[in-house]
Amino acid sequence: MYTYQKFLTEYAKDAALAVDAVVTAHKSSAEYKLALDADEYDRQKNVGIMEFEKTMKTLLGRDIPDPFAANNKIPSNFFRRLNTQRNEYLLGNGAYFEDDATKEKLGDDFDTQLQRIGYAALIHSVAFGYWTGEKLHCFRVTEFAPLYDEMTGALMAGIRFWQVGDADDNNPKHMWLYAIDGITKFAKDSNNKITRTNDKPIPYVSIVKRTEADGEEFVDGKNYPSLPIVPLWGSELRQSTLVGMRCSIDSYDMICSGFANDMQESAYIYWIISGADAMSDEEKQHLLQEIRAKHIAAVSGGDARTHEGDESKPQVTPYTQDVPYQARTTYLNSLRHSIYENFGAVDVSAISAAAKTATEIQAAYQPLDETADDYEYQVIEFVQGVLDLLGLEDTPVFKRNKVSNDLEHMQILALASAYLDRETIIKKMPSSIVGVDEIEDVLKRIENEDVSRYRAEETQEPTQVQTPEEEQQEENVIA
Repeated sequence: MYTYQKFLTEYAKDAALAVDAVVTAHKSSAEYKLALDADEYDRQKNVGIMEFEKTMKTLLGRDIPDPFAANNKIPSNFFRRLNTQRNEYLLGNGAYFEDDATKEKLGDDFDTQLQRIGYAALIHSVAFGYWTGEKLHCFRVTEFAPLYDEMTGALMAGIRFWQVGDADDNNPKHMWLYAIDGITKFAKDSNNKITRTNDKPIPYVSIVKRTEADGEEFVDGKNYPSLPIVPLWGSELRQSTLVGMRCSIDSYDMICSGFANDMQESAYIYWIISGADAMSDEEKQHLLQEIRAKHIAAVSGGDARTHEGDESKPQVTPYTQDVPYQARTTYLNSLRHSIYENFGAVDVSAISAAAKTATEIQAAYQPLDETADDYEYQVIEFVQGVLDLLGLEDTPVFKRNKVSNDLEHMQILALASAYLDRETIIKKMPSSIVGVDEIEDVLKRIENEDVSRYRAEETQEPTQVQTPEEEQQEENVIA
């Protein structure tokens, strides 16, 4: 692993070779290879089952792919589903700040980019947010080689690398060095020749002069006091969520695929041949291949039909198989429960089978709350790192998405309404009644209705209240 100090030493000797060496070392690291596998599981191309191949032994004892065996591959979608649940549970409603101006300075798509960076951090162990001055961008482990300080562990620089098209194409490979003093660009052609495309680092913030005659003109640039790339770790463990889940997912996929294979193969009628004890191993292997390929075999040595009381003639008897079902189903259900429990997720099917109380639902969310708390600390630290670049001090607040018993929730809220203000009541309502994005609009409409009602009451003529003596006088006059 290249540290920032080691990179500076080699960079002073040959900048192009130093940049290329960092990228090469990063691609050889265990972290990078695990991130590639995580991307495959995320796309439901689970490596464990997709690379599995059934084999058979030849007469010489060698293992070769079995062309006759059913080889269904059924990958599960646990990895993406569970990571999406954890990420959206915390970040699905976006970030809120005490000062409304903070969110405006972070840009309109800050919440979207934060979700993208957070998801990459969960599946890759870490992701990097690059602040351009106006917008946040996501750098993944599969495209960014970080350079940490060997003393403090702080991110001091990094190299983003990419190539348009496949690796076999002749398109150039781009390598951009992001350091405190700016961006330095390198390109590597098909002949492995590396060239530097800019003489001096490009500043992160461009100062542009605008005039009616000349339009926009670059005048100068400046940099931030620190590197404008902030790492976001997926958890305190600083490891991919694929670690620990992989074996369980592979086991689940193997059993599901094996079940499908057995169902397919058991649909065949196979034959037991008696009276052929003199067959050699080679002849038996050939016979097995004939039966599995054609589902029929020619029996030599006499009439293939059975005769009562005549055991000397070869006999062919058809059989079918019943696939074991109950044991596999029980184990798959147990394995599914184990995956959800170990990941710290909520299996919605467990709380939607029947009407659940608010306490039961809250208990079902306890594992997810615990893992989300760990994740939230990392996100808060990341957001504050971005705010430091802008010279702001604030703390993000997140509202989590939960399934709830809305009726019971509203009953409790109604009982507590005498002790709560109107804004708190609206914010505590279930999202199925008042969505998070609707809260501000609802409060404004209530305020406008109150103002309109107050003005209407002011314009009405005051009602004159009669005294008891005046009421008695009026009755006498009427009489």
